[in-house]
Amino acid sequence: MTEACIVGWAHSPFGKLEDPDIESLIGRVAGAAIADAGIAPHEIDSTFLSLFNNGFSAQDFPASLVLQHVPDLRFKPITRFENACASGSAAVYGARDFLLSGRGKIALVIGVEKMTATPGKEVGDILLKASYQKEEADIPAGFAGVFGRIADTYFQRYGDQSDALAAIAAKNHKNGVDNPFAQMRKDLGYDFCRNVSEKNPYVAPPLKRTDCSLVSDGAVALIMADEETARAMGKAVRFKAAVQVNDFLPISKRDITQFEGAAQAWARALESADIGLTDLSFVESHDCFTIAELLEYEAMGLTPAGKGARAVLEGWTAKDGRLPINPSGGLKAKGHPIGATGVSMHAITAMQLVGEAPAGMQLPKADLGAVFNMGGAAVANYVSILEPLR
Repeated sequence: MTEACIVGWAHSPFGKLEDPDIESLIGRVAGAAIADAGIAPHEIDSTFLSLFNNGFSAQDFPASLVLQHVPDLRFKPITRFENACASGSAAVYGARDFLLSGRGKIALVIGVEKMTATPGKEVGDILLKASYQKEEADIPAGFAGVFGRIADTYFQRYGDQSDALAAIAAKNHKNGVDNPFAQMRKDLGYDFCRNVSEKNPYVAPPLKRTDCSLVSDGAVALIMADEETARAMGKAVRFKAAVQVNDFLPISKRDITQFEGAAQAWARALESADIGLTDLSFVESHDCFTIAELLEYEAMGLTPAGKGARAVLEGWTAKDGRLPINPSGGLKAKGHPIGATGVSMHAITAMQLVGEAPAGMQLPKADLGAVFNMGGAAVANYVSILEPLR
């Protein structure tokens, strides 16, 4: 079956950027991705823009902002996508659906968010809007509090997992050193991540500061093409599977120590691609909090329920382990500008698969990569499996 392919990309640094607004951030990547794909702007048939926003930006109708930077896109369709922290994957899947429908041959995907200009308390309030407001709006510490509750419940059921969470944080910060796009390029070490200190206090016990992803600005763009068009282009990464699964929004309606929607998405994606987990070279996974990465090990089938700690403590998920998880440093080190995250995960996976990841970050073997991006606490779950087209 013909598929959609990623044929070009551009990735801004993530962090506290000088760009005054999302319009400026879009300008950083739109033209650069078009140039990277070696196409002319007028060849783009439609644009898909991811922005969570919900109060981060005063501009809440962003789709046509790209025209300020790429006027050749005027009078072509442009649509904004939002699905909480998985907004970026929603935009990628929207572009894929457009291409597979035959309505166009080339699409532009942009993910963007400007978060650091918002005061810290407001950031927490905005992010908590991705939870079920009727029951979860008053959880202390914002969205960190939601995942603190998940971690606490998991600890009660399976024992204290603080060693494993510290190991996940340390692994991802070590990997982030080699990622020039990462917000924090510092190897913090296991001991710092494991111990409570003035620089690493509890945020939402048992989660400490090193267990939480970073508030970030950033933008990423992809050029996608149908498979026939992609075969004539300089590089191409093909979707082998693309699965979205949604679960209940209220955490009261599910076992929050199991990411059941994520497990369903993984199972369906592996079946669709006709592969096993051991066939993958690496995974870029949604570590918004270290407890999330731990639960994702179990959801993808790397370990049984309650045994996720083993994967990180025994080195399975290290860059040189049996299945590297987040060789980019993940959200933990790279940063998490909400609307840009899913697009970034697809871009960095594509870089790995064509051997264009930055030096140090590039894996020696990268034949088949996967992305897991989620919105909310495993509510909107996206699994992509990607391979080089040739």
